[in-house]
Order: sequence, then C-alpha cells, then structure tokens
Amino acid sequence: MSRRLAIALVHHPVLAKGGEIVTTALTNLDVHDLARSARTYGCTDYFVVHPIALQRELVTKIVSHWTFGSSAQRIPDRKEALSVVRPVQSLEDAVCALAGAGDERVTVWVTAARDVGKTIDFAAARRALEEPGGPVLLVFGTGWGLAPSVIASADAVLAPIRGPAAWNHLSVRAACAIALDRLRAC
Repeated sequence: MSRRLAIALVHHPVLAKGGEIVTTALTNLDVHDLARSARTYGCTDYFVVHPIALQRELVTKIVSHWTFGSSAQRIPDRKEALSVVRPVQSLEDAVCALAGAGDERVTVWVTAARDVGKTIDFAAARRALEEPGGPVLLVFGTGWGLAPSVIASADAVLAPIRGPAAWNHLSVRAACAIALDRLRAC
C-alpha cells in the first residue's frame, strides 16, 4: 500500500522573471489539466493555492462548470477528475487540510526546473511513497518557480526534470504529468 499523495499548484509566493516575489493569475488549463493528471495517478487532492479570494472563486466556477454545468453533460468523465480540486488560500492551508482532523504529519516535497540545493531523485522518492507513512504533498510553482521561502521550508526538493536539450522550461502542466508518472507509473 502506498502513501497518500496530493499535489498543490502555488500562485503565491512565486518568482517573477527578475526574481521578485509575485502572485500569478490562475489559468483554466492549469486547473483542468493538473486535475486530470492528479486523478490519473491516484492523487487524493489537488490544491490550487491562491491568496486572492476572487481567484479561488474562479477555481470553484471552473470546477462547477465541469461537474454540474453543460460540460458535465457533454463529457461526464471530467467530473471525476475535477472532484479532487481544492482551492485554498495558502500552502499552509493545504498542509492542514491534507493532515485532516488527526493532524497526521504531512511530508512536503517541492519541485523546481533548476538546481536549488540538495535534491532527491525520483527513484528515491518513489521508494519513499511505497513505505508506510503519512501523506505527501507534491508542490509545483507557477511563474518562474516557487519562492525561496517555500523551497527552504520543504522536507525535500525533487530533482529537476531534464530533457536532452540545454533548454529547460516545461509548462507546469507537463512537469506535473512527468513527475507523477515517474512517481506512480505502473
């Protein structure tokens, strides 16, 4: 039996191209596509982390459209994927929600497209997921990546996903799918 795995997409605090801390806008594609990846790989929750209430309300509207609106009638399979989406104000709120009433210890793993310090590789992370223990929250950032404070507070940093080219700037949707496949593929 593997440990419970959830994902989070952080919109604040993240970096702008110049390195300053910013808040990024929500995108429909990120909500929809990360939910599909999360559900495919058995994640129990997909936390969309945004400090702005109107952006969290937008997440709720997007989910509602796919679970109750016209798209729910047209493509009913999407209901199940969007059922894992949880809009929250902060990463701390996501950790608390994942811990649940029993205050179970949540292990936080962050991702980065660049080297940001000591990392664990996907093979070691996969083995850790197969061992007994509390839930793991796998955190992705928007913009130009997670703020240093988020990385510093994590239990581990997963090794960057790299292709054969020197260029490395995957969309967060692609990075999430690749990471989940490396961690949970049959």
